[in-house]
Amino acid sequence: MYPFNVRVYGLLINADDEILISDEQEYGMRFTKFPGGGLEHGEGLTDGLKREFMEECSAEIEVTAHFYTTDFYVKSAFNDSQVISVYYLVKNTGPLNLTFKTAVFDFEGEGDVLQSFRRVKLGDLSPEDFLFPADQHVAKLLLNNI
Repeated sequence: MYPFNVRVYGLLINADDEILISDEQEYGMRFTKFPGGGLEHGEGLTDGLKREFMEECSAEIEVTAHFYTTDFYVKSAFNDSQVISVYYLVKNTGPLNLTFKTAVFDFEGEGDVLQSFRRVKLGDLSPEDFLFPADQHVAKLLLNNI
């Protein structure tokens, strides 16, 4: 049996061409990624993405278009599963009530699981900003589209 880990992420780009990214600390690691996460059993991709945005950002979103699905092998950084990541373009349907940081890993509080959000100009985005290969690839695709 080959375990698969299906992940779904949202690319939220505002009117100023800034994309929302998430800095996180979990499992003893620090990483930057796009908002989203793991699909739960019995959940569709867009429903899972809407749930993830509500959990992470307290924001309701509308999924506007499919952007990319991983088309190369990615082993999970946390276990032996194969990661399949699906990325959608999204827009928020209400205000984003988040505190936006400017520094990387500028967490408030302490604990094993920490998260902060940044808005980055698309032109300033770099694949090296991200730890995970699929996110790096998506950053390259975004840069090629601007």
